[in-house]
Amino acid sequence: MKFIFADSLDHVDPGYDFLRDRYSEGRTPYWDDAYPHEIMGYAPYKGMLVSRGIVGGAAVGGKYTEAQSMRFRRVGAREFLRLDKPAFQHLPIFGDCGAFTYHKEDKPPYTPEDTAEFYDDARFTHGCSVDHIIFDFDESLTGFEGGTEEARRRFEITLENAAAFRTATQHMSNRFTPMGVIQGWSPGSMAESARRLVAMGYDYLALGGTVPLKAAQIKSCLTAIRDAIPQSTRLHILGFAKADEIHTFGSFNITSFDTTSPLIRAFKDAKANYFLPTKSGRLEYYTAIRVPQALENPKLQRLAKRGSLNQERLVSMEKTALAALRSYDKGEAQLEETLDSVLAYATPAVMGTTIDELPGAKAVKDLRDRYERTLRDRPWKRCRCPICSALSIEVVIFRASNRNKRRGIHNLGVYDALVDQLPNNSGRNDNIEIPSDQSQTERSAHSPFICSASV
Repeated sequence: MKFIFADSLDHVDPGYDFLRDRYSEGRTPYWDDAYPHEIMGYAPYKGMLVSRGIVGGAAVGGKYTEAQSMRFRRVGAREFLRLDKPAFQHLPIFGDCGAFTYHKEDKPPYTPEDTAEFYDDARFTHGCSVDHIIFDFDESLTGFEGGTEEARRRFEITLENAAAFRTATQHMSNRFTPMGVIQGWSPGSMAESARRLVAMGYDYLALGGTVPLKAAQIKSCLTAIRDAIPQSTRLHILGFAKADEIHTFGSFNITSFDTTSPLIRAFKDAKANYFLPTKSGRLEYYTAIRVPQALENPKLQRLAKRGSLNQERLVSMEKTALAALRSYDKGEAQLEETLDSVLAYATPAVMGTTIDELPGAKAVKDLRDRYERTLRDRPWKRCRCPICSALSIEVVIFRASNRNKRRGIHNLGVYDALVDQLPNNSGRNDNIEIPSDQSQTERSAHSPFICSASV
């Protein structure tokens, strides 16, 4: 089972100054930035996925600039993603259409023919057929029953596109592997979709529409699908949102899955921001410590306008919190005094009111408990990955994007190592340790891609 990282221009500034929270002087985004596999010195995934909806173009505006979109097709995905170095050339590059970006449209904005051309131009190794996402889901339905008129219409569009996509790729001399996308409103309808795709000649299927589903519902779909297709048919899960439950999916013979969850949770999850592997082969999660920039945080600015805390006081509290954390990391400050300094600032930033206005509040106690656990356990000291080795406590400070994304990249490395240890992958590695730099020479070679020398 391979973990494929779904990229959305998730690169960072290798020269970012963590003490002053500033980008490197003269930085040009993308050109001067580093992808996760560059900043780590190894790929913290077994491949990458890029959605056509993210790249964008004439039909749908994406996240890429027009110049980036044109360059992506001109030089190809591998060079654009900087996977053209010898160490990364074996990694597959998957493509899909990003069905959620056009889910409100009557039909997909792409044709099977121009999608096949897109994959071929950009030299993807794998490309998904054009699907139309179905949000309806009823696990109680059996067979091919049920389904609203709209769900059935999207079902047929997806299969018609898959048939045309299969035809469109046949003259491309197997330059990329075509993948048929499964959509449905029930386990039975998804199984029927899978059966038809195999009949078309697909031997690699991609299960879509799983993001809103619970893990048990996804398993019901996989059970039905596996009963309908040969065991030799490869299966990919698109946008797998239950990434931390992947260890329970081993029996379904999943070839690959893509997710951004480990990276996104670094800055979008309320509690589980920093991943660490356990000896039992699972993950434990730590809460990152929020020390936002005083003059940019909306809740702090509202407090300043209300007169509860003036801006000069907020800036002073911010500096005190950061200094306390860095002193604690060096063994120059005690846990309790560090917590007091951090919470005095973090409480208004997180809750929108000062800690003095919340005496005995459960929310404050919960926040203190989570921060205390993070500081007491010092998880960054237990990780040997290049990011934690270079940044130390800075990696668990929830602050600007470059810091938060680095924590997310650390999470990618932890997660990829965890997936490697699943029973069906157990032959690949003997332990769950996160890869670290192989030697001091290699460490020196990668050091410019870790952090600013000022830290």
